[in-house]
Amino acid sequence: MRLPLARDQCAPDGSEIRCLPVLRGGSMVHCRLPPGAVSRAVAHRTVEEIWYVLAGRGELWRRRDGREETVDLAPQTAHTIPLGTAFQFRNTGDGPLDILIVTMPPWPGETEAVRVADHWPVEEASAGPATAPD
Repeated sequence: MRLPLARDQCAPDGSEIRCLPVLRGGSMVHCRLPPGAVSRAVAHRTVEEIWYVLAGRGELWRRRDGREETVDLAPQTAHTIPLGTAFQFRNTGDGPLDILIVTMPPWPGETEAVRVADHWPVEEASAGPATAPD
């Protein structure tokens, strides 16, 4: 399977998603955040994720069990989003921020992501189309 040229969908956090293979135990997507864009902050109801940064520069904010951290997103770095972690990311570079994401179990649908308070301000135009709140 080759990476689709056009995005398949816009994620609940506002990033562009290109769907890749899916198996019973997990799914894979290519995620892209344009230069200067900030995602919406969300937490997942039932899935965990592993991120591998392919290109670009950015920051990832995570909050879980009362602990918060912000880490750099740079090529050849891997990061995890454990179940129930609130997170938000932003592109701080001049080009697209491209991330390969493995989701376990496979992404169940649009109700998976729960909106949480943003760590960084979000301009809705930079985060893509909004999804309906739960």
